[in-house]
Amino acid sequence: MSTVVEPSGALILGADYRALGAARSLGRRGVPVHVIAEHAEPLATVSRFSRHSLRWPVRGERARVRYLRDLAASHGLEGWALLPSSDCAAALVARNHAELGRHYRHTTPPWDVLRWAYDKRLTYALAEELGVPCPRTACAEPDRDLATAEMSFPAVLKPAVKEEANALVTAKAWRVNDREELERRYREACALLDPELLILQELVSGGGEAQYSYAALCRDGIPLAALTARRTRQYPAEFGRASTFVETVDCPEVVEPSRRLLAKLGYTGLIEVEYKRDPRDGVLKLLDMNPRLWGWHTLCPKAGVDFPWLLWLMVCGRDVPAARARAGVRWLRFTTDTPTALNELLHRRLPVREYARSLRRPRASAIFAWDDPLPGVAELPVLAYVLAQRLLHGEAV
Repeated sequence: MSTVVEPSGALILGADYRALGAARSLGRRGVPVHVIAEHAEPLATVSRFSRHSLRWPVRGERARVRYLRDLAASHGLEGWALLPSSDCAAALVARNHAELGRHYRHTTPPWDVLRWAYDKRLTYALAEELGVPCPRTACAEPDRDLATAEMSFPAVLKPAVKEEANALVTAKAWRVNDREELERRYREACALLDPELLILQELVSGGGEAQYSYAALCRDGIPLAALTARRTRQYPAEFGRASTFVETVDCPEVVEPSRRLLAKLGYTGLIEVEYKRDPRDGVLKLLDMNPRLWGWHTLCPKAGVDFPWLLWLMVCGRDVPAARARAGVRWLRFTTDTPTALNELLHRRLPVREYARSLRRPRASAIFAWDDPLPGVAELPVLAYVLAQRLLHGEAV
């Protein structure tokens, strides 16, 4: 029997709060961690668990692949685990899986698998093939544009992929209430990205209380560890760029369709599958698949499932221990949840008693940690800088 050579450390692509959680999970267990930061995401770079912090010196996929290849030799990272923490980083690694695999150990699947989760057009096509409910969706076709597509209103216009930052990608989706607004917004969207990358979808109304997730670590489509959660509050409230309050719950409804999707793909790695309950028929409908670390993954160790560590064990060829998540564990990102909750309280959409309940323990923090306080200190200045940049460029905040 061949012996798997364990990687000597982990190189995390990204330095935001998702990457910070992974650096802490591995670093606390003695795994050497290096991070590569994008612009204005220094949280993981100031963590004491990041032994070395780098910044992307270049843009462009080929240039970044060359940089990663050269980095393995110049910094002694040959054979290290490569852990992307964003959609774009996951896509870059997947599209160059073979070349990067000569220098690093992969934690994500190749492009022929990952693209089905990365590109929402393929995600919804896969769901339709497998009979997994999802909102009615229209994609651009050569002989028509989405402004003329048949769709009930209100609807949402959104990008199929998140390649380049622009107003639509930053907002995540634009709500359109009628045909006239769709035509106007569609023209605006076409000025920002290729019309073929646009999706028109019926709006599933309701707030975060109707949003559920199935999170898992898989090997060849078989979940080795999993949990279900409700993404109760998000910012912004309607089309959240990020969750602000999440709690583990027992939600068997999302387990079976998620397992079907992952088995069909033969998926290996970490993934979060998102659903929303449609108030019109009470059915949970597939919204998204995130084939990388998700924002609230730091909730999971407190609930009994430390996904980055379990992923490390799998990559090392070790046994992944059975882990059972407990319900009722909460996660808060105070800096973004406070304005979200205050707005909901002021509009009487969030009862005071319910908000008070969300502050109870057991609770995990998104950023602050007593054994690693500096990222918590840095968070407010970072958020202020990001918001200022968005205002400067006329983007939604």
